Amino acid sequence: MAERTCAACDCELDANAVTVKIGGKAVEVCCDACARKLKEAHAGTTTAGEG
Repeated sequence: MAERTCAACDCELDANAVTVKIGGKAVEVCCDACARKLKEAHAGTTTAGEG
């Protein structure tokens, strides 16, 4: 079985992993804090350069 790691911090994922949609793709993170970080980072990159 492939080892799964958090998309934000590379920690090993366990049964408490959280799935979030970022840019139309589902990614797994280890906790709500990492989910929030990814969402904020993605929001920052999608609005940068607009205007």
